[in-house]
Amino acid sequence: MTKNIMIVGVGGQGSLLASKLLGHLLLSEGYDVKVSEVHGMSQRGGSVVTYVRFGEKVYSPIIDKGEADFIVSFEKLEAARYVEYLKEDGRIVVNTQEIDPMPVITGAATYPENLIDKMKSLGIQVDDMDCLSIAEEAGSAKAVNIVLMGRLSRYFDIPASKWQKAIKECVPAKFAEMNEKAFLLGRGE
Repeated sequence: MTKNIMIVGVGGQGSLLASKLLGHLLLSEGYDVKVSEVHGMSQRGGSVVTYVRFGEKVYSPIIDKGEADFIVSFEKLEAARYVEYLKEDGRIVVNTQEIDPMPVITGAATYPENLIDKMKSLGIQVDDMDCLSIAEEAGSAKAVNIVLMGRLSRYFDIPASKWQKAIKECVPAKFAEMNEKAFLLGRGE
């Protein structure tokens, strides 16, 4: 059976590395994997969406509305923006950070309040955490993506050691130790 993961974020947050890491790990576990990067405005500040689909045989990289088992979101508003893609029993893993989109920056709109509470009130399974603070504790604000992967790893029957091996294989050696720490903190270990 095919599983679907959407990674949603803002350009410059490392969502493409997160999808690369996930694809690498799942391939090493023997799954057929399709990864599709759907860029909005991928320069810093624009919405970036990546689909990761895996299973015995995957024919298409695209995830339709109501099909995502997981939405991994780098930012609360992005989670809310893509919530309609979530399966009925799916789960959102979300960084509680707020990154103002252009309409908020220009004053044309205000950042919506209580997004996490609103999603939870709809019966959506939301695993929310302050990934930015955890990433900074690990040594770099840029490690939010790896903190999120650590959190996501809790929902898979793949040992942490295999995730850590994939991190070592996907990030530059000089950042491996910091990313490993970010992963373990995100995982809650």
